[in-house]
Amino acid sequence: MHYNCLIVDDEKELSQMTAEYFNMFEVSTAVAESKAECFEFLQKNDVDLILLDINLGDGTGFEVCKKLREEMQLPILFISARQSDDDVLVALSCGGDDYVKKPYNLSVLLAKVKVNLKRLEQMNSNNKEQSSADKENEILTLDSSTLSAILDGKRIQLKAKEFALLDCLYRHKNTIVKKEVLFDEVWGDAFFSDSTLNVHIRKLREKLEDNPNEPKLIKTVWGTGYYLEMK
Repeated sequence: MHYNCLIVDDEKELSQMTAEYFNMFEVSTAVAESKAECFEFLQKNDVDLILLDINLGDGTGFEVCKKLREEMQLPILFISARQSDDDVLVALSCGGDDYVKKPYNLSVLLAKVKVNLKRLEQMNSNNKEQSSADKENEILTLDSSTLSAILDGKRIQLKAKEFALLDCLYRHKNTIVKKEVLFDEVWGDAFFSDSTLNVHIRKLREKLEDNPNEPKLIKTVWGTGYYLEMK
């Protein structure tokens, strides 16, 4: 079966309540209560997005995220009561696309999920519309069907949020994109932290630039935002 969202959380009552709320708003959602249950579910079903707790009875969300990233590039949003910046950075570094702290507001969490689902839909639509002629004439192109970038003929696999961020810069290439625009278009939240954006920009540069410390593609405009330089 196909689901929009899978919640992986050992807090049974909270995850069931969240799933019921999402289903009311036509975001088809299922629940797994452990690391083992998560992987068993994914062997039998397809999902668009995962909400992942850090503390699981038989492991950690960090372990689950790392394993999932070896095989798929769907959006992974951490949901956790752990509040430290270190936990946020670890979650993002191991492959998470967002971090939502508990206790969360159901309507706000639903909005974040819908933003990510809409982003996936838009990327798939944009990919279909992009002509093969355009792809042949550009040094850098994007492939939303595999969430990858093709740079100088080499395919580079990206995580979901990395792809969404690069897609936004790509659509505004050779133009400064303010941080507020990136937050709004990629995360759906104009008040997201700079550290989250900086981590994702750094990850993109490590994958796309010959020297991430001296970027030639993704340029920083200090205090304002970034732009993708393409000739």
